[in-house]
Amino acid sequence: MTKRSQAPKKIDPEIVAFEAALLRSIDQARTGVAARTHTANDIEKRRRGRPVGSTKPTPKIATGIRFDADVLAALKASGRGWQSRVNAIVRKSVLGSS
Repeated sequence: MTKRSQAPKKIDPEIVAFEAALLRSIDQARTGVAARTHTANDIEKRRRGRPVGSTKPTPKIATGIRFDADVLAALKASGRGWQSRVNAIVRKSVLGSS
């Protein structure tokens, strides 16, 4: 067996820059410079669900209602937000307010 002589490898400056940037970002992640690091105590303190105060004081209530097929098709054809428009129409009809 004979050994082949290998030419020295060329150093690619883009790879060197990428490796340096990667090492910097890893160091920043460890020290918390780039982003906040969460400890087990921080995670334990967090409460699940929506943040306090992020819900409406009078939330809407889900219900089931039956429409004729052609009425429902026309409502859905009016585009996104058709349920909110139905709510406004019913509100105006029942409560007489806008």
